[in-house]
Amino acid sequence: MTGRPDEQRKQAPTPAPADLRSRLEEQAIAESNELNRRVVHCRSCRRSEYLPTVGSGHPLADIVMIKYRPRYLEVSEGVSFFGRTGSAVLKSVERLGIDPLLLYGTNVIKCGGLEGVDGERECATFLLEELHILQPKMIVVMGRQVLDVLNAHRVTGTRELSWEPGKLQEYSPFCQALVTPDVDTSLDDADAKAEFWKAFRVLGDWYRDQPPY
Repeated sequence: MTGRPDEQRKQAPTPAPADLRSRLEEQAIAESNELNRRVVHCRSCRRSEYLPTVGSGHPLADIVMIKYRPRYLEVSEGVSFFGRTGSAVLKSVERLGIDPLLLYGTNVIKCGGLEGVDGERECATFLLEELHILQPKMIVVMGRQVLDVLNAHRVTGTRELSWEPGKLQEYSPFCQALVTPDVDTSLDDADAKAEFWKAFRVLGDWYRDQPPY
C-alpha cells in the first residue's frame, strides 16, 4: 500500500450550496406536510364543519407573515392568506420590490369559528412548529393579538416583543420581527390602511439591506 495515510482516507464530498439548499427544502417540505396533516386531523377543540387552514408559501421562506385568525375565503379553501388579504399583501410586497417567493403566510388560529382562548391554547403549538421548520429571518406580526400569543408562548432564545408598529425588533438571534396593525381589519378603513402601510413598508427597507445571497 502506497501513499500517505491522509491521501488514503476517502472523505465524502462536501455538498455544493445548491445541493444543500435542495436537501433542506426537501426536509422542510416533508416536515411541513406532516405538520399540516396533524393540523387537518386535529380534534383538540370544538370546531366548525370546515377544515383548518394551513400555511401557504415557500417551505424555507425568509419572511413569515402571521395573522390572528382566518377569514371566510381562507376557511372555505383551507389555505392561509387566500382571497382579499392575500391579494393586498402580494400587491404591497411587489410595490416594495420583495420577491414573493420568499414569503410564507399563516394564522395563529387555524380553524374558523373558534373562540380566541381555545384557539390560542391549542393552535399556538402548531405556529411554533411552523417557525421551527421555516427558520425565517423575519416575522411580520400582524396585530396585537398575534403579538400577545407570541409573547405568551415564548421558547428558549426568543425575546418578548413590544407593540411598536413599524419598528424592527429582535425576536431571536437569527430572526427579526416587524409589528404591524391587523391587516384584515385595516382593509376596511382608509385611516387604518394608511397606518398598516406605514408600518409594513419598513419590510422593504429591511429587505434591501439584506446581503445578496
